[in-house]
Amino acid sequence: MNREKSEQSTLSPSLPKGFHALTVADVRRETEDATSVAFEIPAEKEQAFTFKAGQYLTLMREFDGESLRRPYSVCVSPDEGELRVCVKRLPGGRMSGYVADELKVGDQLAVMEPNGRFTLETDASATNHYVGIAGGSGITPVLSIVRTVLRAEPNSQVTLLYGNRGVNDIIFRRKLAELKDQYLERFSIIHVLAEGDDMIDLLSGMLTSEKIESLLTAFLQPKDIDGYYICGPGPMMDGAGAALERLGVAPERVKIESFGTAAPPVHAGALATQTQDEGDAAQATVIIGGSRSQISVPRNGNVLDAALAAKMDMPFACKGGVCCTCKARLVEGEVDMAVNFGLEQDEIDRGFILTCQARPLTDTIVVDYDAT
Repeated sequence: MNREKSEQSTLSPSLPKGFHALTVADVRRETEDATSVAFEIPAEKEQAFTFKAGQYLTLMREFDGESLRRPYSVCVSPDEGELRVCVKRLPGGRMSGYVADELKVGDQLAVMEPNGRFTLETDASATNHYVGIAGGSGITPVLSIVRTVLRAEPNSQVTLLYGNRGVNDIIFRRKLAELKDQYLERFSIIHVLAEGDDMIDLLSGMLTSEKIESLLTAFLQPKDIDGYYICGPGPMMDGAGAALERLGVAPERVKIESFGTAAPPVHAGALATQTQDEGDAAQATVIIGGSRSQISVPRNGNVLDAALAAKMDMPFACKGGVCCTCKARLVEGEVDMAVNFGLEQDEIDRGFILTCQARPLTDTIVVDYDAT
């Protein structure tokens, strides 16, 4: 049996809704800790995997009988004829460790169709100036947007502020240099490194809020920028947002992509036992795919975990309140969301919730995944 057949046999013949078995076309080490992976897309699946700049894919794989899902951002432009994500190794990360150490060309992975709202709609006639602010692996979706603007808006400019520990930690360093050479008049990169010798003060140290404000005012007119795209470690993103607020940048011009940490796995059996023993659960009606199901949701649990415990095929990726894959509309009842990084205020006003974070406050709730 050849390797490809062997890998295929590890995938379930019936994948969850939205997932497809894709073959790995290329595995490339970008830095010591970052690996990019490209997938083959059969003709019959091209439409399913059409993506927008800045979106992500969710990879799924079983480890010791436990199914894990992890979202990773696409790093290429939609018109480049390639579907590629970047995975940074995390301490103890099972999926990221597997990608870095074991994944090979010809292997198969279960991949969810593209998702995410950290996106940019291009206009070939536009004359815009965009700024990307990235830290570490946060460059991944920002690079997708940079590449897309440079290719699709020939009259627009892009400035990138990119913070890293040192030169060897710059993910996509070669690609960024190539883009700079190709688009000399339209693409500017400002590297900020925490470690290095003989560096200019403004370009050294951490990419703090004060540093971002100083860089923007030194090189640009911040209020004149048409769009800011920010992704990286939480403190950096918070600092960037605060800097832009101090500079008077309109909030609607700022997009921030948060990378959530997946919640610890909840085993269906344990959750069901907890519900029965405590006897303190809300009754939920879940509408999905045109069907209605009745489930019990523990008062200290959430709608998504309860639905998974009931063996329902539910959409989710990060389970950290970030990606919005599990978004649904609360038709009846009340819930409390532990965290909410993904929903816009107008969506909350229209009754949308993140079911991975939604803890019931009333005895009955009705949740509609089919609502848009």
